[in-house]
Amino acid sequence: MTVHLIKLCAGAGGIEDLEERIARSLARNRKSGRGAVHIHETRMFPRRRDELLDGGSIYWVIKGVVLARQRILGLDVFSDENGVERCAISLEPKTVQTDAQPRRAFQGWRYLKVEDAPRDLAPAEASAPPALRARLAELGLL
Repeated sequence: MTVHLIKLCAGAGGIEDLEERIARSLARNRKSGRGAVHIHETRMFPRRRDELLDGGSIYWVIKGVVLARQRILGLDVFSDENGVERCAISLEPKTVQTDAQPRRAFQGWRYLKVEDAPRDLAPAEASAPPALRARLAELGLL
């Protein structure tokens, strides 16, 4: 049974910021031989690994609103420069814009049930500026 993660995209002002981060990560990973993958590092390793790898995604909360997701490709444990175990979440580099769904701030990540995840936007819907969709969602109009 599939499950997703939801995580704050700390410091991002919009989807454009997320996509710039992904581009930098891709460039680094291609250069180091990891290939065309975006890797997000987190301190905790998800216990529900198999469910996440069964089609799960990370849903990104940007400025208090879920606006995009990336499909999870893999989860790996590694040790940082201080010897602390961390989790490398390999993500598909393509972002998929979603319905704007307001979320309160939280630390770390949370599991997100499939039925609670915002739907993907059709290409025509995704053409509306993300900031406008976020503001309309905050006002309860979407």
